[in-house]
Amino acid sequence: MKINASTLHFRALNEQIKASNDCSIEIINCLGHRYIGTGVTGKQIDIHGVPGNALGAYLASSTLNVFGNAQDATGDTMDSGSIIIHGNCGDTTGYGMRGGKIYVQGDSGYRTGIHMKEYKDCQPVIVIGGKVGDFLGEYQAGGLIIVLGLNHENEIPVGSFCGTGMHGGAIYIRSNNLPSDLPAQVSAHEATVEDLIFIKEYIDEFGEYFTINSESILKDRFYKLTANSKNPYKQLYTHN
Repeated sequence: MKINASTLHFRALNEQIKASNDCSIEIINCLGHRYIGTGVTGKQIDIHGVPGNALGAYLASSTLNVFGNAQDATGDTMDSGSIIIHGNCGDTTGYGMRGGKIYVQGDSGYRTGIHMKEYKDCQPVIVIGGKVGDFLGEYQAGGLIIVLGLNHENEIPVGSFCGTGMHGGAIYIRSNNLPSDLPAQVSAHEATVEDLIFIKEYIDEFGEYFTINSESILKDRFYKLTANSKNPYKQLYTHN
């Protein structure tokens, strides 16, 4: 099914998507249409243009391909499936994400991965090809965030206050240096061989989506950030 979104209100567009029996949907002339893919199950949606806020919110077992940039709250509380963005992404990418994968070829805004969480085998993954803004992984409770810093090799590819409130999950940063303002609840070390083996499948997928040599990326230095068990964030809420 092919939908020309140029004259459609976002509600009408989403109604057509949900009413369609087709598993494959192509949207052209998308410009700020919100909530595309919200709660959609079992579909592949190819989007040409710039979708609006909350792309793929509550997504389940579907794939969204964006051939352009995306706005804020992409993958908000998504359960499963994949969102692949051939461009940049706005703020709060992966907000409250609890499963699935988000791949962004370019940069992402503030508060990427905020409140990410995981349960048993459900581990959400965000891979950002470029750099991210402030408060990456804020209050992160689980899941995996990888920032590759492509085309930003001469700078640290994360903004200020990285990992603020972090109490679970992990963040990997491809960089020669760590941020200077990591909070006390974050522990950081250079990624080991075992760490790189663990993240290889996600970087390989990133390379396949965007035609980038993943092997050369993995040869570079990565740092791994995790919650510091000696200074757990929960101490801000409990009295010991």
